[in-house]
Amino acid sequence: MAESTQLAPRAPQLLVQPGEATERNQYLTFSLGGEVLATDIRLVKEILQYSTITEVPLAPPGIRGVLNLRGAVVPVIDLAVRFGRPATPIDKRTCIVILEIAEQERSATMGIVVDHVRQVIELPQGDIEPPPAFGNTLRPDFIHGVGKIGGRFVLILEMDRILALEELAGLGAGVP
Repeated sequence: MAESTQLAPRAPQLLVQPGEATERNQYLTFSLGGEVLATDIRLVKEILQYSTITEVPLAPPGIRGVLNLRGAVVPVIDLAVRFGRPATPIDKRTCIVILEIAEQERSATMGIVVDHVRQVIELPQGDIEPPPAFGNTLRPDFIHGVGKIGGRFVLILEMDRILALEELAGLGAGVP
């Protein structure tokens, strides 16, 4: 059985003074192929230690298989393969981040395989820059923006776009 870490809701805290227009967002950061990436914490339902995944015959590339999450079948996507890279090597730090993705009028629960989870960060909206037009190996529509953490940049991903059901279904047909 997978070891699970539930993310409990936190009590709201006053982070800015009244009248200040700075909106702060929280992001879960993780490593993937040596890069630090992030996703909006509101999408994250839980984090699991990597465990046995049931392979699905004829599944599109990048879909590692499915796992049983308290009776629900959850597809697991290898984020590295989704980005056109080699599959994520599995070791003791490998995690599956369970996300709830909004898809038109419904939501879908999916897991993504990452090298390891780092931390939750908080960034003011003003500290997030638009994605660069060059020098990036990811599709521009996969990137929400770029934040800065302690002198390093972190790419904030657009998970709704990366894990869009239509695109994932098209992966078997050779759509990147």
